[in-house]
Amino acid sequence: MGHTEADLAQVLHTGPFHLALRAALSVRGLPLQRVQHHLAHRGIKVGVTSLSYWQQGARRPQRPESLRAVRALEEVLELPGHSLTRLLGVGEGGGRAEVERPPARSYRSLMEVSTAVETLLAELECPLDGGLHTVGHHERVRIGPGRELLGRDSRHVVRAHRDGVDRYLAIHHGDRGCDPSRMRVSALENCRTGRVRRHHESGVVIAELLFDARLRAGDTYFFGYGIEDGTAGPSTEYVRGFTYAGGQYVLQVRFDEGALPVRCRRFAQATTGAPRGARTDLTLSGRHRTVHLVEQGVRPGILGIDWDWD
Repeated sequence: MGHTEADLAQVLHTGPFHLALRAALSVRGLPLQRVQHHLAHRGIKVGVTSLSYWQQGARRPQRPESLRAVRALEEVLELPGHSLTRLLGVGEGGGRAEVERPPARSYRSLMEVSTAVETLLAELECPLDGGLHTVGHHERVRIGPGRELLGRDSRHVVRAHRDGVDRYLAIHHGDRGCDPSRMRVSALENCRTGRVRRHHESGVVIAELLFDARLRAGDTYFFGYGIEDGTAGPSTEYVRGFTYAGGQYVLQVRFDEGALPVRCRRFAQATTGAPRGARTDLTLSGRHRTVHLVEQGVRPGILGIDWDWD
């Protein structure tokens, strides 16, 4: 699988070690025999088989001579110092260090209804960390003739940051006065609908979207799903929270021709309690009646579009 410099930068930050090594070899275009040759010139003997096992995750370099080879690999592959050894839990002085997880925010910092979300996740016996982070996400929201949120469709590309992940948990928070019992979740591409849980007081629905494969750490997966709502009164915004950094997010909001807003804006927030910043006016397109935002490198936090009806 081909990798880009952006892929390499991300996996050097998130790990695990074998995926970072594999990405570095791919981006630098070096076969293992050439890598072995470069290491030999530095007085380090390591077999091609060992290098292959390291990049596959079948073995992990642990002995002092192996760690010396990893430090030399950082030079050979033109990587930042300690970028690979850090993923092995080795500090700059050679001692053990914490291995970083992908930077994340809690649901509590991103959603006013975080208690309801955590309650439903507990019912599903799912960890708060679902083991996935976003590589790309294209979301289309539809606003109906009564100014209500009719529904949304998502096309999602995710990457697993641990082995064994086989599902995604879609979270939908309806507008004030919504009826979760009438909302419907549809699996559109490369997934199927599993269990669905609803929290009526908060208007939250959580649905399992089951993949057709069990992912290994570093694998990507593309899938699509939709949620039909249309159960509440006038909608004034659409908000998306991101627990993990990385990836592109595109949000498009389409309005019914009989219900057009007078003003639309994009915004960003660090947390639910923080002021909204990065405000930019958005121009409603002509006959398509849409506005959109594009965020190339998502950071943990909140992005959204809001609008005024009068």
